[in-house]
Amino acid sequence: MQWNKYPEQGRKTEMISMTAQEAIRPHENESRKKILLKLFISNLYLSTFTFGGGYVIVTLMKKKFVDQYHWIDDQEMLDLVAIAQSCPGPIAVNGAIVVGYQLARVPGLIISVLATVIPPFTILSLISLCYTVFRSNPYVGWMLNGMQSGVAAVIAQVVLEMTQGLVKQRSWSSMVVLVIAFVASYVFNVNAALIILACAVLGLLTRKKGGAENK
Repeated sequence: MQWNKYPEQGRKTEMISMTAQEAIRPHENESRKKILLKLFISNLYLSTFTFGGGYVIVTLMKKKFVDQYHWIDDQEMLDLVAIAQSCPGPIAVNGAIVVGYQLARVPGLIISVLATVIPPFTILSLISLCYTVFRSNPYVGWMLNGMQSGVAAVIAQVVLEMTQGLVKQRSWSSMVVLVIAFVASYVFNVNAALIILACAVLGLLTRKKGGAENK
């Protein structure tokens, strides 16, 4: 009865429902086993082909999790990096934990960590057996120098993309915190953990202040 009385309202409700369905992310329509398999393969691939670790893997994680699979968005990627950096342990493992748990809870967490740890464990074990053979080999040294240059370029790309994301949000408070954090790290050599903790406090205070003004 009410639907016939208010056809326009019914159409609006239907449109809102369709919009909500379109907003559902691809992984939400996939089976749990398929998600776990993708998590394992993705993290195994990232961990195997990432030289330099740390922030280098952030670029590859963004391309895989944000651009390819659309599991998380750009804002969540920034949050992931902040969480991974502020927690003890390698950023690659911490990032895998966050994404794995978000997508498939504890099973996703376990699968992601295993996939991230297996490649470096295997490769380092093999290298340790042969290290005495090639440690003084000049060709190996040249290869490592070239790879270090590539790592620097990849890290620069990560910084540029994430900074562009903050600029697009037009969050001036975030930009100010970004500049202060950079100066503290680059100029004054402040410990990274202290910088991230201070930024977390500033973000919390800014959020509270903004909420109070809105009220």
